[in-house]
Amino acid sequence: MGDPLERLGSEASMATETVIKSDLCLEINPPITETVATATAEDWRRALGKVVPAVVVLRTTACRAFDTVSAGASYATGFIVDKRRGIILTNRHVVKPGPVVAEAMFVNREEIPICPVYRDPVHDFGFFSYDPSAVQFLSYEEIPLAPEAASVGLEIRVVGNDSGEKVSILAGTLARLDRDAPHYKKDGYNDFNTFYMQAASGTKGGSSGSPVIDWQGRAVALNAGSKSSSASAFFLPLQRVVRALGFLKKSIDSCTDKPKAVHIPRGTLQMTFLHKGFDEIRRLGLRSETEQVVRHASPPGETGMLVVDSVVPNGPADKHLQPGDVLIRVNGTVLTQFLNLENLIDDGVGQIVELEIERGGQPITVSVSVQDLHSITPDHFLEVGGAVIHPLSYQQARNFRFPCGLAYIADPGYMLFRAGVPRHAIIKKVANEDISCLADLISILSKLSRGARVPLEYMSHTDRHRKKSVLVTIDRHEWYAPPQLYTRNDSSGLWDVKPAIDPAAVPPSVGNNGLPICQNTTLCHHDKEPMHEVDVRGVTDTVATIEASSGGSSQNDFGSEAKKQRVEDDSSDGTVANGSLYESELKSDDAMATDNSVLREYESATALSANASLAERAIEPALVMFEVHVPPSCSLDGVHSQHFFGTGIIIYHSSNMGLAVVDKNTVAISASDVMLSFAAFPVEIPGEVVFLHPVHNYALIAYNPSAMGPASASVIRAAELLPEPALQRGDSVYLVGLSRNLQATSRKSIVTNPCAALNIGSADSPRYRATNMEVIELDTDFGSSFSGALTDEKGRIRAIWGSFSTQVKYSSTSSEDHQFVRGIPIYAISQVLEKIITGGNGPSLLINGVKRPMPLVRILEVELYPTLLSKARSFGLSDEWIQILVKKDPVRRQVLRVKGCLAGSKAENLLEQGDMVLAVNKMPVTCYNDIEAACRTLDSGSHSDENLNLTLLRQGQEMELVVGTDKRDGNGTTRTINWCGCVVQDPNPAVRALGFLPEEGHGVYVTRWCHGSPAHRYGLYALQWIVEVNGKKTPDLNAFADATKELEHGQFVRIRTVHLNGKPRVLTLKQDLHYWPTWELMFDPETALWRRNILKALK
Repeated sequence: MGDPLERLGSEASMATETVIKSDLCLEINPPITETVATATAEDWRRALGKVVPAVVVLRTTACRAFDTVSAGASYATGFIVDKRRGIILTNRHVVKPGPVVAEAMFVNREEIPICPVYRDPVHDFGFFSYDPSAVQFLSYEEIPLAPEAASVGLEIRVVGNDSGEKVSILAGTLARLDRDAPHYKKDGYNDFNTFYMQAASGTKGGSSGSPVIDWQGRAVALNAGSKSSSASAFFLPLQRVVRALGFLKKSIDSCTDKPKAVHIPRGTLQMTFLHKGFDEIRRLGLRSETEQVVRHASPPGETGMLVVDSVVPNGPADKHLQPGDVLIRVNGTVLTQFLNLENLIDDGVGQIVELEIERGGQPITVSVSVQDLHSITPDHFLEVGGAVIHPLSYQQARNFRFPCGLAYIADPGYMLFRAGVPRHAIIKKVANEDISCLADLISILSKLSRGARVPLEYMSHTDRHRKKSVLVTIDRHEWYAPPQLYTRNDSSGLWDVKPAIDPAAVPPSVGNNGLPICQNTTLCHHDKEPMHEVDVRGVTDTVATIEASSGGSSQNDFGSEAKKQRVEDDSSDGTVANGSLYESELKSDDAMATDNSVLREYESATALSANASLAERAIEPALVMFEVHVPPSCSLDGVHSQHFFGTGIIIYHSSNMGLAVVDKNTVAISASDVMLSFAAFPVEIPGEVVFLHPVHNYALIAYNPSAMGPASASVIRAAELLPEPALQRGDSVYLVGLSRNLQATSRKSIVTNPCAALNIGSADSPRYRATNMEVIELDTDFGSSFSGALTDEKGRIRAIWGSFSTQVKYSSTSSEDHQFVRGIPIYAISQVLEKIITGGNGPSLLINGVKRPMPLVRILEVELYPTLLSKARSFGLSDEWIQILVKKDPVRRQVLRVKGCLAGSKAENLLEQGDMVLAVNKMPVTCYNDIEAACRTLDSGSHSDENLNLTLLRQGQEMELVVGTDKRDGNGTTRTINWCGCVVQDPNPAVRALGFLPEEGHGVYVTRWCHGSPAHRYGLYALQWIVEVNGKKTPDLNAFADATKELEHGQFVRIRTVHLNGKPRVLTLKQDLHYWPTWELMFDPETALWRRNILKALK
């Protein structure tokens, strides 16, 4: 499920005359490193005896992505710099610029909560605070800071933690005090405008924030980073740390009753300097007389001067300074060092400074206003649709060369990811209105209703000279909380949250019919349109004439390579017969003329190829492309991706409802956003999942024909279904489908096996897999991604060509997701379609404003597999039964055997693995369809018997058993609870198919977890059941909801879990209701919407 500890940093570049790539990393999670003894062992022993108790392990959790940091959990190091006031010093990248929850663990394993009080906007240091009285069992002293003690050749020790398990002490010698600040990432945090120290101490991850001490036990520097390709480590000088600590102490001392936010003055000119040697500066044009003045005014040993490296657009120095300018004086004083420059700027916030520079040998004097650095450091963010958006920080503005304050996407979340907007993008326009800051974005969002689709324009630093436009959909379902605004509160260390938009100001939600939800017409079943006798061979209410006209050839993907389309040469002109349901529709002459004009223009623009097959031309009006997105907040049932594509077939189309069928590797779960694009008409509309077959690999999606406009009425129609006769070996069929650019394509093929039994193994993370299914195989390999339909020469549907998901396991720890395509007979689909149209026997579902009773499917929850009769004889099957089964089915010549029962099913304790199913209700069975037919017979009879009489062969003995069946709806999983960042649900069929449920009442199943959550921090990962919460059993979601409602914010909770492998475990977890309230997501059949309900949150 992923590494529970976040690792920061990547390759970096360091600017010299050429760009040299070096592997630099911010240090989190170190491996074991060896200690190095020194000659002054006794002195070091005394120093380390004082230092080690004051060094703490920091366990931090970034609750949200923010600025340069992603959400996640990590280990690092800090050390006590003020015992009385409770101040811990560590790195800025440990404190995090955004929301963080942290604990400190001392050497005696005492744990205390800590909160951030300051993180420097530029330099890599920050402070946590803690309650000194909370440390009860350890005697320790603070570590004094001595920046002046650092010198080349000084022997040092770096004292830090090793992945939170033990103290690691690394030896080294300071080699440089004037190293350039390390460059970690092009799009992440980097320090600048300061020198760093360097030593070959070999520090690695987890040592971030460690004190670099001398033999007297004083901290002379702060460990910050390292080069992973060598033993080099980089230390931050402490001069600026000492200054900030002084302000922090004064702020704490001035507090009488409650803590207040500390203000540490920091100024900026929004530009970056580099320190370069005199020889290089002379090449930039420095005059010799200026060099003499600078050398005379500088301290002995000065080696260079400060040169402008970059200027942030629209900053104070923009238009005044440019890269290559050499700094001579500031306010009349010669400056060659970063420290002196920063002291002057920090003390001059709001004032004008006079800079004397040389540009190509020409002296220039400019006046620049010193800006408050904190004013361009974001302290708030907007969370909407899972996305985190905040003003562009100085750090990223410098990296990307954009002005500070623009609407910056720290995490695209679901809403923006669905639109294809990447992380680090800058939003420029929404709904055709300019966005210059976050407030503009919030104002526009407040005018948009749920379900609205609006254009969004953005820029990316990787393609900064071009703007890109996409369509963003405001979530119609309540996948996420309404837009919330988080603001940093330095007094409490938390980020206060409030609604970003007044709920009363939000326009009504938009339904699939384009009307507000409140205007949807809700009718009872007896009020819907009259139903005529249904002919499942084709269901439509429009008459369409398909004309073949000349056109260019198209391209299509068969598999992974684009190949030229080949079609059969039997095209002909004519009218394709429609189905048997008709409705009259009256229109005005003007409306009809407009519709016909639009239709003629589109038909002319999308003329079919002259050599297109009749099957292709007949089926094209029923072809539809599905694009499906699954929100990460409800990735249920082990769904293995968040984005799917696939081709579906329209099987019903009336004036108020359309139904399309597609495989379940395209629409895997009902908690999805589905968009339909039609091959015969240029329109894209949303669809809703109305039926997921519990066994077969298909789903039914409803759409609203009225949302397509009147011009589509004579173009789009339902396909004609031909369930009988069943396909036989050697039959000719046409595979017709769509390419990604909605071009229909077809190819003739021959059926080689009409009844191939599937055998798909369980994935590492159990998800839907097709079982008890027979599929159709063809003689031609069309690749693994092309889907569509199998038709006869007249375009009548014989089967859908659907995609199946599987997982190829290379070893016990290595696997890869794959997919393949096979034919799914249409008769299984037509049976359910008829029940939906005429009215099913299950609960009602609102479809396009009309309540329709949906069908229930009776199934035997047993996984079966076929065995050839020749092999079955060796297992004791008698000749008499062999003759009976051969007579029943001379083609298959097989018998069904039990592979396993679903845990918790009625058959679980009755059937055993290896049982041969010979007959059901005294009728011989040889295939899965025989079992399904027997189940359907139970529903068609007048009696209410739900049992099947099975004739079995078990270990050579024939026996009779009565086994119960179950009714299942097509809704899939309709409820989930998010608690502490883990998503729990009732065990789905794929989990139950493993044949195991915990004895403690089944429990609730953890299907996924969220980065930066308590579940991430404490290791409550997926693929396990929660069976107890603080000693209370949780057999189902209701019991789990009741148990978690009693838990308070900050309370430690004892959780008992059982893994999929049966291994029990007990862990503790600290609940965080501030950033992770407990909520549930449920599907409401009355409104056909997913509703979000808060179960427990801070008041």
